[in-house]
Amino acid sequence: MHKKSFNIDHGFGQDRMLPAEGKTKIVIVITMIAMLGEIVAGIAFGSMALLADGIHMAAHALAMSISFLAYRYIRKHAFNPKFSFGTGKINALAGYTGALLLVVFALAMAYESVDRLIHPQDISFNAAILVACLGLGVNLVCAFIMGHDHGHKHAHKHDHEHEHAHKHEHDSNFKAIYLHIITDALTSLLAIAALVAGKYFSAAFLDPAMGILGAALILWWARSLIQECTATLLDHQSQAVSDKIRSALAPYEHEICDLHTWSIGHQIYAGELTILVDEHTNPDSIKTSLADIEELVHLTVEIHCKHCKEEVHASSKQ
Repeated sequence: MHKKSFNIDHGFGQDRMLPAEGKTKIVIVITMIAMLGEIVAGIAFGSMALLADGIHMAAHALAMSISFLAYRYIRKHAFNPKFSFGTGKINALAGYTGALLLVVFALAMAYESVDRLIHPQDISFNAAILVACLGLGVNLVCAFIMGHDHGHKHAHKHDHEHEHAHKHEHDSNFKAIYLHIITDALTSLLAIAALVAGKYFSAAFLDPAMGILGAALILWWARSLIQECTATLLDHQSQAVSDKIRSALAPYEHEICDLHTWSIGHQIYAGELTILVDEHTNPDSIKTSLADIEELVHLTVEIHCKHCKEEVHASSKQ
């Protein structure tokens, strides 16, 4: 029986600073400046709309700060031996946390909207429209910063150094940040539409109604992100990577007895493989045949020869 490990470096490139980390920092600063401006203006001018939106921005700034700290932690502890397969899963954990915060925000929005439908309140349309427009502007700027230059390079070792670009594919942590920005922008956009209709067509009920619609959309997006993060955190089998391994080994006609692959970070996977081979199979040939699966950064292979398998079966019958 032979065991061959494809990688002894358990950092897997997680020590490199991703563009998303720097972008997140900029977005947090912009959000906090806008937040402070709205809170100060709300207190100074007695505007509850400004004050409420400022507090709303503070909540999103907190959520994005958690994501930013996650990026830093991933880099700083990439080679910490306490993590068996590196720190990549912290991305999924931060994304999961961000998605849960989105659920909390959506439920709070839905509750407030229902309450306002039952107990209508007077709305200062001009001030509310101004606040919604300012919020939308800030969120569009932040969305542009986060979405600019979608392609980024992420390198990891796989017996040799190579780099490849993941275009339009982002980690769960990034998706959580982006969803916070987009959902905030959506909320502002729906609010503007509802407030304008309320002002000019006396349809004040549209404001809370749009709040309920926005909350439902946020819950739907959060649900999708939670499912994605859960698959990583609970080590769901990666069928795509497993199929690549089977395809790469197909020409050798080895019998695959056991195969497990799972995500250990964004677009990187680990696995364990047990195969039955002919007596004179060179383990290095197996390693070479799987080397082109770039996203497979750590694989342990257990090899049994057919003759040994027959002996095992014979002894098990006794």
